[in-house]
Amino acid sequence: MMLIGIGAAPIAHADALARGTAAYSRGDYVRAAGELSPLAQRGNAKALGLLGFLYEHGFGEPQDYDAAADFYTRGAVQGNPFAQAMLGLMYDKGHGVPLDFILAYKWLNLAAARVQGHDQETFARFRDAVASKMSKDEIAEGQRLALNWTAISFEPSLRAERGPWKSRHHSE
Repeated sequence: MMLIGIGAAPIAHADALARGTAAYSRGDYVRAAGELSPLAQRGNAKALGLLGFLYEHGFGEPQDYDAAADFYTRGAVQGNPFAQAMLGLMYDKGHGVPLDFILAYKWLNLAAARVQGHDQETFARFRDAVASKMSKDEIAEGQRLALNWTAISFEPSLRAERGPWKSRHHSE
C-alpha cells in the first residue's frame, strides 16, 4: 500500500505540469500561473521558465521584471533552455538584471546548444543579435563562460538577491 503512495506524487506532479503547460499554450494565463506556481516553488525548471514568462509580460500575474528574472535564473541554472534563453534576453535588455551583453550571450549560447530545430535557430539568432553589439573579446568571454558552465540541481535555499517571490496562486 505504501508503494502506491510513493508513485502517486510524480504522477500528480506530471499532471499539474501538463495542465499548466496546456493552459499556458492556449493563453489561459491565470490558470497556468495557478498550476505552475506550486511546481515552481518546488523547483521544477520548466514551470520556473514558464512562470518567468508570465511575470515578464504580465500574463496572469502582475508584470514584474525582477520576479521574472528570479524565475528564469532558477530555471536556467538547472539547464532549462527556455529559461536560459529568456534570461539571456533579460540581460540583453537590462530588465530585472543589469544590462550585460556577455551574460546575455552566455545564456543564449547555452540555450541554443541544448535544443534542436526551430528553437535552436531562434535562440542562435537572438545570440547572434547580441553578438553584433559586442567586441571579439566580449564574445570570447561569453563563449568561455558558456563552455565552463555546469547545470546544478535545485536547492530550496536558492534565492535571487531580491528575496523570495510571492504569487497570489499559492499559499505559504
